[in-house]
Amino acid sequence: MERTCEEIRLLKKSDKCTVQLVRAEGIEKPCVRKTLAGRHGVYRILQEKPHPCIPRIYEVEEGESRTVVLEEYIEGESLGDRALTPRQCRKLVRELCGVLEYLHWNNIVHRDIKPSNILMTPDGHIRLIDFDAARMPKDLAEQDTHLLGTRGYAPPEQYGFAQTDARSDIYALGVTLGQAFGSAANDPRYRKIIRKCTELDPDKRYQSVRQVRLAFGFPGNRILSGAGIALLLLCLVGGGIWYGREHAAPNDGGSGLRVLPAPEEPHWDGDSGVGVWGNVPECGTDGEVGYVYRVYVKEDAQPPDPEHDQWTYEGDARGNFGVDGTTGLYQNSLGQCLEENGYYYFAVSAQGDGITYADSPFAVSDAFLYTGADAPVLPAPEGLRWNVMTGSSSAEYYASWDNLDDYADGDRFHVCFYDGDNRLFTVNEWSKRDIMAVGGGGVWLDQTMLGAQTKRVRFTVTVYTSRPNEYRSYYVPDSVPEEYYSPWLDLAGRDGQAAPEE
Repeated sequence: MERTCEEIRLLKKSDKCTVQLVRAEGIEKPCVRKTLAGRHGVYRILQEKPHPCIPRIYEVEEGESRTVVLEEYIEGESLGDRALTPRQCRKLVRELCGVLEYLHWNNIVHRDIKPSNILMTPDGHIRLIDFDAARMPKDLAEQDTHLLGTRGYAPPEQYGFAQTDARSDIYALGVTLGQAFGSAANDPRYRKIIRKCTELDPDKRYQSVRQVRLAFGFPGNRILSGAGIALLLLCLVGGGIWYGREHAAPNDGGSGLRVLPAPEEPHWDGDSGVGVWGNVPECGTDGEVGYVYRVYVKEDAQPPDPEHDQWTYEGDARGNFGVDGTTGLYQNSLGQCLEENGYYYFAVSAQGDGITYADSPFAVSDAFLYTGADAPVLPAPEGLRWNVMTGSSSAEYYASWDNLDDYADGDRFHVCFYDGDNRLFTVNEWSKRDIMAVGGGGVWLDQTMLGAQTKRVRFTVTVYTSRPNEYRSYYVPDSVPEEYYSPWLDLAGRDGQAAPEE
């Protein structure tokens, strides 16, 4: 190591690992120095591609027989030492799924997900630690060479039956969430998700962390909104359209890639809770632009440092549907990110394709003062029902409700669609303005998302406010009671004669 280190105390010592708390030259705070047997190239990747939910890696020295790592020291309680509130459970799912998606995007399998490796820090966020067992799957390997992990959390394949991959982390994620949720893990909906995560056969588990996130009700990227309505009007008769893609974690650009320009002038659209920024046409993939945004809350109007400050919410906006063709601006609703009163900022990065373009730097918005934490909640959607629009060759289905007039044009309806096994399979989000423009009386169901065996569908509706300082959003509970669901839509035959079941 280039830095001189002074030991404060020994944290751990074994045949394969020595961990010290040290003072390192040039680093203000104490940090952790690990000396590990063997090569651990994963730490080099984490140094080059940092993530706020992972300790910062200052230095990595990798030799033939050992690896020395100097990393950030994290203060906090392990997840196993905390009793979580329902809100904290929800936040845990969101952040843990987010960091695992990031790792898997970078072809890293942690292989030791467990409560003691997840720290709850004073800032209210998690840090995932201990990557000593992490590996990068080898395409041709049938099983792992070294068997690592913690009994009770590691899946069968981690004991030599097959090679570990992202699904191995999903197994450990399920076990960890089952313990962290406590009695809430017995809730039927959570129990079903955790059981699928922990199937002994990897092929029967969720195949990506994104699927886990969607199952818990956190929206993915299959959301149609804004300027996409005009395109939808052209596509409804001729067939379905595809929108969104898997979450793309930021990359470092790599050697020889052109860095995209940062989105220009990100700002809040008045007090609507909508984020606006200059569109970067070169970004994204497959002809669709793509952005990652992070939302921050501050006690005073001090802009965040997107390279170091922890955000409260992260998401992505993908597809050309958010682009205003007249102004060249991109719009994305962020009202669902507003919870506690304070000054809100968002930072946005244009995402590269990793072939020609690297991700842009993050650009930071102006401040939005949110004061609506105690405002009244928007009315609940009443009389959930299906509108069936029958054409010459097929039918189109719209999730509808009776009191649409109770909402403002900018209020947005986030509709989750469930199949006959009550599995969330897609989401769609339209504003009242969008609904009125299309004329179907509700939010469209994209039938291209239906499985071949899907015979019944129903939905729930969350309403995101466009007046966050006057009204709070209306949310469906995490564990959805029956009264929040619509009637079933019978899709038998899909011949245009479908009708809601009573």
